[in-house]
Formats: sequence, C-alpha cells, structure tokens
Amino acid sequence: MDAPSFITAQLLVSVVVILAVVHLILVLAGYCTYFERKVSAYIQDRIGPNRVGFDLNLPALWFLKGLWGLGQPLADGLKFMLKEDYRPKGADKILFSLGPIACVIPALIGFAIIPWGGTVEVPSFTIPLLNWHIEGGPCVVAGAPINVGVIYLLAVGSLSIYGITLAGWASNNKYSFLGALRASAQMISYEIPLGLCLLTVLLLTGSLLPEKIIEHQVTHGWLVLAHPIAAILFFTCVLAECNRTPFDNAECEQELVGGYHTEYGAMRWALFFLAEYSHMITSSAFFALLFLGGYHLPLGIEHHLLTPESTGVLAMLLKFHVFIAKVLAIIFLMMLVRWSIPRLKFDQIMAVAWQGMIPISLVIVVGTAVLVHTGRAGTLWMLAFNGALAAAISILLPLMPRATSNKRVRLAGSRWYPALGEVARTQSVDPRALEDRPYEGSLPA
Repeated sequence: MDAPSFITAQLLVSVVVILAVVHLILVLAGYCTYFERKVSAYIQDRIGPNRVGFDLNLPALWFLKGLWGLGQPLADGLKFMLKEDYRPKGADKILFSLGPIACVIPALIGFAIIPWGGTVEVPSFTIPLLNWHIEGGPCVVAGAPINVGVIYLLAVGSLSIYGITLAGWASNNKYSFLGALRASAQMISYEIPLGLCLLTVLLLTGSLLPEKIIEHQVTHGWLVLAHPIAAILFFTCVLAECNRTPFDNAECEQELVGGYHTEYGAMRWALFFLAEYSHMITSSAFFALLFLGGYHLPLGIEHHLLTPESTGVLAMLLKFHVFIAKVLAIIFLMMLVRWSIPRLKFDQIMAVAWQGMIPISLVIVVGTAVLVHTGRAGTLWMLAFNGALAAAISILLPLMPRATSNKRVRLAGSRWYPALGEVARTQSVDPRALEDRPYEGSLPA
C-alpha cells in the first residue's frame, strides 16, 4: 500500500536532519561557552576552566574527575535551571518572558535550508506495521530544501531583533531599553551590506538554492577566492548580527550595565546566550555555504566523496563532518576576534556601516553585475576587480576626513601598545601557573 502523498523519502530525511542538527546545535552552543573561556584564557595567559569533570562527586567515577573542565557547561546549565527566577516590579509579565523566547526560536530554525550532507540516494522501502511503501530517490540532506533557499535564512535571522526589542521594553529599565534601541539600529544598518554581499554571491551563482551555490563553487572555485572583500564584509556583518565584539554595544557593561538583558536571570538569561551561540553556529554555516564551498574540499582528484555527484551514505557522513569542521573553524575565528579587538563606540559602529561598508558593498555589487553581464564572471576577473577595489580604497582612505579625538595612547605595561623602549611581558614564569591540570597533580610536587 502506498503511503500518503505528503509522506515522501525527502520528508523522512528532513525530519531526521532536523532532529539531529537541533540537538547538535544545543550541545555545541553549550560547549561554545567552554571554548570561549579557554580561548580567552590562553590569549590572556591563563588556564581557563579545568576543574569540573563528570564524576558527580562520586568515588566510583574518580576517573572522570577534572577531565580538562569539560563538565563546566553541564554545571552552568544546572546552575541556570536551579537559580531563583526573578522579574522586576513594573515589568510586563507576558512580554518579559516572550522576549528571550522570541530570540532563541529564530536561532534554532535558521539552519533548515543548509545542505549539511549534500544529496543522498535513498532506496525504496516499506515501513513495517503500517505497510506503507515509500518511493526512494535523491534527497537533499537539509531540514527544508525549499526554493527560496538563502532568502529564508536571511529573513529568519533578522527576526531575533524583535525578541531583543521586546526584552528591552518589557524590562521597565532605561538601560535595557537603550540596549534594545542600539541593537535595533545596528541590525538595520548591518543588514544592508550583508544583503548586498549575499546579492553578489547570487549574481555569480545565478541561484537561490544552497545546493546550486555549492555546485558553482565546486566547478569554479570557492567564492572567498573570487570575492575576498565581500567575504570580509559578510563576516563583519555576521559579527554585528550576532552582537559579538567589537559590535556588542547593545550589552556593553561599561555604559548600559548589561544592556537589554540587565534585568534577566536564571533560564531567561540563559536563553539569550543560547540564542547568541546558536546564531553564531547558523551564521558560520551560512558563511561556509556562501564562501567556503559548503561541504566541498579541493582534494585535487576527480570523483572523490566530497563532490555533489557522490550520493552514498559514507559520502553524506563525510560531507557532514567537513561542513561542521568549517563551522567550528569560523566560530574559533569569531572568538579570536572577540578577545583581540576592543569594542567600538556606538557612533563608530554606525560610521563603519554607513560610511564604509555600505558604499564598498554597493561598488562590489555593481562591479560584479557588470562583469557577469559582459561574460567575465571567472575567478581571475573577479579577483582582479577585488584587487583594483582594494587599491582604490587604500588610496582614498587617507584622503577621507578623520576625527581628531580618540587617538591611540601608549601605556606602560601594555602588551599591544607599550611605552617607547619598553617590552612588556605578562606571562608567568612559574611552571605551576602554566599547568593545565593542577587538580590531578600531573606535575611533581
């Protein structure tokens, strides 16, 4: 007996992908907090979390004690769930809870169009008990292989600003409301160059379907080689969309206490950070899809398993792992940026978007359109155009008017800009301070 018309092999594959990737994002978002602490610790010559293991204080699980601090995300999650819930007096009861929910939902549904494992060939089979026959065929390893493709992800990603605005307004706190206004202005500003960089990719590939974008890069090379400036601009916009340093003025503690989540605690507060790291994961996958060839690797041999033509189960699993590896590399780069570059002032953030990134991205779109229309859409032509644009920027930038305030000042003891004739050393010389597992006593006493 044939199954109902809406139950197809693609639907079953999509359900499996959704269940698998949602849980992967939740686990990865939790461990992003651990990796963030480790990255910041090593940049600041510290060790970072290295105490909490999975022993649960049971003597029988002594071998899981410490374990490089990998149990820290679990401890943090338990802490958030057990903390006292709090809502300030005068806050809107419904919208105060709806704000973090409205932030985390778009972050957990944007991944649906990403083809994590390319296409897999599903054989025809029969479901036991129901005796339904499912016709097989090629199925895209994505949660929702829809025609609008990347436009869906762009639309869903921008919905999180409504949750931030609701949280800032419903908190009945001026600092929270100012943080929400900053986030709204920043989102509106950086959506423009992000959309223009995306339009550049669509002009080159000629399709909204993620699979077609990857196939174009398999044939013509990764787009980060053809359009490096657009890739840099897109990555910068991703940092701004995720409220990551140096664009985290919506929650900067020096000015706004905690920004839009000042009044939040317990699991409501945790949902904001779950949304932030989930946005990082989805945005990194989006960047890998557009500029790094998705699941493809240029191995230099024909008909290998990481090409769109490979539709076996082994090829699908390899593609999935390659895609996740690229996502993790981009997240690591985001963390390096956070702990290396200081936060910009809010007026500087607006100036970067409106006076720098939007004009440059407009020039990139127009130049790409002209080259594609004249039949010069090859990688070398695009790279030559990017080189000419970079030369023009380097020539025009010194001629632009500059503000005379906020000049860099040399500081005694600074690692990055020390006083003249000074070499700053901040790393400890004591070997015990450099030990990553002092709890286990791996160094001799």
